[in-house]
Amino acid sequence: MAFSADHNFLYVMSETQLTRVPVEACGQYSTCSECLGSGDPHCGWCVLHNTCTRKEKCERSSEPRRFASDIKQCVRLSVHPNNISVSQYSVMLVLEAHNVPELSAGVNCTFEDLAEMDGLVEGNQIRCTSPAEKEVPRIIFDKGDHQIVQLYLKSKETGLAFVNTSFVFYNCSVHKSCLSCVSSPYQCHWCKYRHVCTHDPRTCSFQEGWVKQPEECPQLLPAEPILVPVNVVKPITLRAKNLPQPQSGQRGYECVLTIEGQEQRVPALRFNSSSVQCQNTSYSYEGKDTGSLPVDLMVIWNGDFSIDNPADNKVHLYKCDARRESCGLCLKANPQFGCVWCKAENRCTLKQHCLHPENQWLEHAGPNSKCTHPKITDITPLRGPREGGTLVTIWGENLGLEFWEIQDRVKVADVECTPVPWGYIPAEQIVCEMGKAERSQYAGSVQVCVGECKPEFMATSYKYYFFVVPKLLHLKPSRGPVSGGTIVNITGSNLDAGSNVSIMFKEQNCTYHRRGGQWITCRSHASLHGCGNVSVSVRVDKAHLQKDLRFEYVEDPTILKLEPEWSIFSGHTPVTVTGTNLDIIQNPQIRAKYNSREAVNKCRVLSPTSMLCQAPALPVSLSRQKEVPERPDEFGFILDDVQSVLALNTTSFVYYPNPVFEQLSVSGVLELKPGSPIILKGRNFLPPTPGANGKLNFSVLIGEKPCTLTVSDTQLLCESPNLTGRHKVLARVGGIEFSPGVVHITSDSPLSSTAIVSIAGGGSLLILIIVMVLIAYKRKSRQSDLTLKRLQMQMDNLESRVALECKEAFAELQTDIHELTSDLDGAGIPFLDYRAYTMRVLFPGIEEHPVLRDLEVPGYRQEQVEKGLKLFGQLINNKVFLLSFIRTLESQRGFSMRDRGNVASLIMTVLQSKLEYATDVLKQLLSDLIDKNLESKNHPKLLLRRTESVAEKMLTNWFTFLLYKFLKECAGEPLFSLFCAIKQQMEKGPIDSITGEARYSLSEDKLIRQQIDYKTMVVNCIHPDNEKSPEIQVKILNCDTISQVKEKILDAIYKNVPYSHRQKASDMDLEWRQGRGLRVILQDEDVTTKIESDWKRLNMLSHYQVPDNSVVAIVPKQVMAYNSVNNSTVSRTSASKYENMIKYTGSPDSLRSRTPMITPDLESGVKVWHLVKNHEHGDQKEGDRGSKMVSEIYLTRLLATKGTLQKFVDDLFETIFSTAHRGSALPLAIKYMFDFLDEQADKHSIHDPHVRHTWKSNCLPLRFWVNVIKNPQFVFDIHKSSITDACLSVVAQTFMDSCSTSEHRLGKDSPSNKLLYAKDIPSYKSWVERYYSDISRMPAISDQDMNAYLAEQSRMHMHEFNSMSSLSEIYSYVGKYSEEIVSALEQDDVARKQRLAFKLEQVVAFMSLES
Repeated sequence: MAFSADHNFLYVMSETQLTRVPVEACGQYSTCSECLGSGDPHCGWCVLHNTCTRKEKCERSSEPRRFASDIKQCVRLSVHPNNISVSQYSVMLVLEAHNVPELSAGVNCTFEDLAEMDGLVEGNQIRCTSPAEKEVPRIIFDKGDHQIVQLYLKSKETGLAFVNTSFVFYNCSVHKSCLSCVSSPYQCHWCKYRHVCTHDPRTCSFQEGWVKQPEECPQLLPAEPILVPVNVVKPITLRAKNLPQPQSGQRGYECVLTIEGQEQRVPALRFNSSSVQCQNTSYSYEGKDTGSLPVDLMVIWNGDFSIDNPADNKVHLYKCDARRESCGLCLKANPQFGCVWCKAENRCTLKQHCLHPENQWLEHAGPNSKCTHPKITDITPLRGPREGGTLVTIWGENLGLEFWEIQDRVKVADVECTPVPWGYIPAEQIVCEMGKAERSQYAGSVQVCVGECKPEFMATSYKYYFFVVPKLLHLKPSRGPVSGGTIVNITGSNLDAGSNVSIMFKEQNCTYHRRGGQWITCRSHASLHGCGNVSVSVRVDKAHLQKDLRFEYVEDPTILKLEPEWSIFSGHTPVTVTGTNLDIIQNPQIRAKYNSREAVNKCRVLSPTSMLCQAPALPVSLSRQKEVPERPDEFGFILDDVQSVLALNTTSFVYYPNPVFEQLSVSGVLELKPGSPIILKGRNFLPPTPGANGKLNFSVLIGEKPCTLTVSDTQLLCESPNLTGRHKVLARVGGIEFSPGVVHITSDSPLSSTAIVSIAGGGSLLILIIVMVLIAYKRKSRQSDLTLKRLQMQMDNLESRVALECKEAFAELQTDIHELTSDLDGAGIPFLDYRAYTMRVLFPGIEEHPVLRDLEVPGYRQEQVEKGLKLFGQLINNKVFLLSFIRTLESQRGFSMRDRGNVASLIMTVLQSKLEYATDVLKQLLSDLIDKNLESKNHPKLLLRRTESVAEKMLTNWFTFLLYKFLKECAGEPLFSLFCAIKQQMEKGPIDSITGEARYSLSEDKLIRQQIDYKTMVVNCIHPDNEKSPEIQVKILNCDTISQVKEKILDAIYKNVPYSHRQKASDMDLEWRQGRGLRVILQDEDVTTKIESDWKRLNMLSHYQVPDNSVVAIVPKQVMAYNSVNNSTVSRTSASKYENMIKYTGSPDSLRSRTPMITPDLESGVKVWHLVKNHEHGDQKEGDRGSKMVSEIYLTRLLATKGTLQKFVDDLFETIFSTAHRGSALPLAIKYMFDFLDEQADKHSIHDPHVRHTWKSNCLPLRFWVNVIKNPQFVFDIHKSSITDACLSVVAQTFMDSCSTSEHRLGKDSPSNKLLYAKDIPSYKSWVERYYSDISRMPAISDQDMNAYLAEQSRMHMHEFNSMSSLSEIYSYVGKYSEEIVSALEQDDVARKQRLAFKLEQVVAFMSLES
């Protein structure tokens, strides 16, 4: 080591190199004190250059005070004055500088970046002026009342600032109160009458208004709590001082109380300078949840001049009856409230509001101050050991107001229980310690006496306390490291009894973790005595449990070797660990720490001496990863509490940069021939490990098939599997998964000349065959076209033949429908309420679903179950859990289609109050469903076609919730009109009561195929509720059964009355009144019923020969014999022996096929019929069915019915497929969901308009509208017969065909419903396409707008369903698949971080806990 010749450098030499280093580094110091305080003898401070340097480098350093070599020689600066107001400008400032050199060149004064001006030097003083008005800093209240600015002296010689000091600008006007103004450290004064703070007292209006001392400020004085009962008129008097007397033109005083965010202003009266009173006023606040509400109080004058309130006096509004439902709670209220318990009214109130004698109320300090009838509402725990020591907590009402009242007066199961003062809450809670019980004592209730043990002061619990014997059985694991940290599980019985449990390993505590009825877990501590066996004992309160349980402390595990000692930044490469005693660790983990951040990963124990770990990622962000190897700050293992392996000193573990892949091509698609290798390019494929033997475990998938790899540092050579087509390439290594693009493998292999000749010959032959096939196809096609034209001509002829009939029928139907719907506006349509509507769609066929009822659990389990369900509800509201839960259920083989629909509906009832979250989950599930559909190579058009997933049913339910308003305001009216029109039209002709077939029908299956002679009649019905009112005329047919007549009469009487509010036909009898008091009961079956060869025909009106315009009445069902008259004389024949006979009571609703329901009589075995017999029975010949029509004749009836109903079908379809109709805008839900489907299509590069059209059709029309059209009883309170159902099914099928993009070729074998609407469907299709197009052109709905809409919908229907019952129903699936769900949660990284599996296990524990 040696100096250079100029002594500026030092030469340092080692074995391999020579280095030159400077002898000083003065430039690193930025201030004089740092420079001269460093102790470096080579450094000094060059004053005017403001730098730390060697003396010879400082200009004119020999002149006085230009170069400082001692810290005392540093320049110091002071300024006077050192602060001014922001409203003062160009003030002369005097700066005094110490240790400055001669400043003959001049100086400038600089106020940071605000202003700079010349300074006048007079010896060591410099005179400067403060900034001008425009240069003064703006000071606003948010930044305080001042701003500190650095004032610099700058040498004109060097142009550098060489010394600075702090200078303050302050702003008095930011102070808005007197006290804050005069307490400011600056020259601020308060103008009392102007209510402003200023630096210049001369601006105050007159002298007595000027305040400088805090004692002189107008202010309220500290007061006792100001208690004001609500709704009681009362003044509030406040003590004060220095209150100003309002001057001429100034307004008086007011009190401002801020109650729950609302200001209430009350006139106030200033008595003198020391007293003010808020005038007589009453105050109130909302709700019964708050007994006392502190309210901010402000006294103001002259409109907005506030009086300071340094003590923060508040007004306490209170309600005696809020949260004081019992006598005890009432009397323990603040005595100053003046609340009493009014016994006669059984409520807590003010004395003056209890309108009863004084002996009828109880008050805290009065002669009558003891509450009667104490009550115990709950106790815990309910079990404990006989040895005692259990702390029993008792909750209840009226449990005394003083501790002495219940001291020595508590018994639990006839055993003394000593109350403890710290656990006593007057009137509400007692905590007592159990004494010792005898062996003969097993159980009993809790008894509490308040003051004395008279009946009116005694309380007995309805729950029993049980004495149990806790026992120990086993211990697992039985050994662990000597450093502790082992989670030990002790099994036994009754281990959840008592209030306190402790576990001892010999004399050492094992930290209690948690327990259940048959288990306790604890965490072992480090052994005090080293290795060896220790006895294990458990104490439950005063019960000491011992069994020969031993726990062995063994030597801590050690780590001897890691193989390999490297990984990549992303980790997840295998590391084999060799060591000792590794098998005693329950959950071993490997850890790495870097830059104070830690990452861990799992290990799996293979044997006592080895385990396999996945290397943790290096905890460094992707943006900061470098292309050089990094060593972690710490690397080690988490093995219970073993500290010695947390950070290994023996390893030199290193992290290499992650492999980086390049794209296969610029476009992302690589064109290949079969058999060609795929080359993936990149870098860092071979880590530069010592010995160059480091290899990473790469895997590359082409589609779903792996390929064989050859690895170099910059390339992966992949032998492509035998595939053709487009396939995604996916590369995996460590914790990295990357897709470099897609390969497109096309077959284009060169052929030999022989093969070419063979192919040419084969091709010629194939062309010849194709030409022959085309000729045959052309001939067949021509025949088919001729057939189609013939069919079309026949259809046209048929249409013209029935046009007149259609017009007449339509005119008649329009008249009937107009009569029916004339009063339908709004209230006339019997809409179901929201709850009934949603229940019928979500849970069809279930009348009283549990989600509408309160949770039903045994009382002793209710609290635990509710806790479990609340916790489960929190999990359902966790998106990670809910998605994992649904996916796990769907992956179970036993999870049926019915289960999927049920779970989707239950989840939506739970999330009714959180539709924003429900929508987010639904979008994620639909996105997953689309991905799955496309990955499984299904045709995209199949998406959402059937309800095969929870997502599809949730989508139906989502639309159900959000389209209710649209149904009520817009689509409901045309749907109800269509239903009424179908019902009216069907009932104009005969309807078979047994088979459900009708003369007028849209469904070929439900058409009567023979001629039925019938006549339309009118009967005059007496109103059942008012016999004196005019008779009601009802149109019926003479071939109607008596039940059908009753239904038509009830329809006429109860027109537009909801079906559930009507009388039922089965509960009523039809009475024919023939004059002179003769009344005949008409029945479907009686002794007059005709029976021919085992066939019994139901009675029709024609059977009884009832004439036109007869008088009838609907009367309640009678239990007398058939056809009896008033004076007990029998008309026709007595039927008493048939009273108990089985009669036909079948509902048409349950008869869905053309086959009649045969109901044999029990005695004779005869079969029942109405209009047509079942020709398929063996004893019935084909020709016996009467004059059977040819197909064209009954097809005309289908056409006639279709033409009659056409307008109603058009109205409905037009309403549904319009973006703005009848004054209603398109529901947001439709636009939002269609946009989502378009986004998904864009995401997956699906540009086929047919696929997008089909997705939307499957999403809304198929999932929602078809269901509503087929089942109008989901929306309205109506009854749907089987013939109406069949017709609606035809309309629904037409609706579905209109939404389809595929073309249906029609022929003579096509279904009749397809032929019926063949001409209309193209028009409907154009409506659908226009509808979808209009929606796509509408402006997108922002997430913010949609969320606001969803929040509003949630608020409107928040309490429709019982969420606890819904959660309980969902939980049944957790119970069935709990292991699979927990396993899925444990495998999910995000779920693991949120400890969702543990939380679910807590739910299971609560729900399965046996009390």
